[in-house]
Amino acid sequence: MKNFAAHFASVATLALAVLPVAALSTVAHAAPIVRIQVADLDLSSVEGVAALNNRVAAAAARFCGDEKSLRQQEVCKAGVRTEVQEKLAQRQVQLASVR
Repeated sequence: MKNFAAHFASVATLALAVLPVAALSTVAHAAPIVRIQVADLDLSSVEGVAALNNRVAAAAARFCGDEKSLRQQEVCKAGVRTEVQEKLAQRQVQLASVR
């Protein structure tokens, strides 16, 4: 857990108001957008990372709730988690290049 918090320590300084998530869906229609608030979190702390994980889990449950099977729901939720990690990393790189 310490490594995870350390990995996101620099993300804590980001001024992200909202992180949009539009994970891959197995349905061939336009995927809804789910937003996860992160600006109020201190991602360098265990509590902040836990709060982020809870928000991601709740957003993934909402986003993937229409999937028919449990397997499809789990795959969808994994996609949401992956997309959140990628978007946080992209935003970190963008902000680092501005400095």
